[in-house]
Amino acid sequence: MAKHGPPDTTVCRNRKAAHEYHLLDTIECGMVLVGTEVKSLRDKAASLDEAYARIERDELWLIGCHIAAYAFGHINNHDPTRRRKLLARRQELRKLKPKVEQKGLTLVPLRIYFSERGLAKVTIALAKGKSHGDKRESHKTRDHQREMDRALRRGGS
Repeated sequence: MAKHGPPDTTVCRNRKAAHEYHLLDTIECGMVLVGTEVKSLRDKAASLDEAYARIERDELWLIGCHIAAYAFGHINNHDPTRRRKLLARRQELRKLKPKVEQKGLTLVPLRIYFSERGLAKVTIALAKGKSHGDKRESHKTRDHQREMDRALRRGGS
């Protein structure tokens, strides 16, 4: 019997991040959540479209992430856009803080997922914004690579 790969545990991705930013470095963080947020994440009811991360008083916070209210939460439901604390190693935060304070660098969440142990995690990237010309250049290189792959497939078969 063939083994199946691990199930896709990704809740949501920030698809615009690679288009709008040069991604320099990534770190994995845990998330401090309440019960109804975890249930909503299991239903894949989250969005990272307007989200960003910020270091405040030596703590990392996820701001602007929308986790929909749980349908059966009633009075115990959470605020969908509340700030969520992220759990990262202190030495990683010490390395990131001076970089983020530089002009033009920011922390962008890339994806939310569940680890093998069932813990909610978020991948954060240190990013620098792309200019319009940079975006054009990345489109050109991607299209050029696609054409080369097609030519190799045609010639190889």
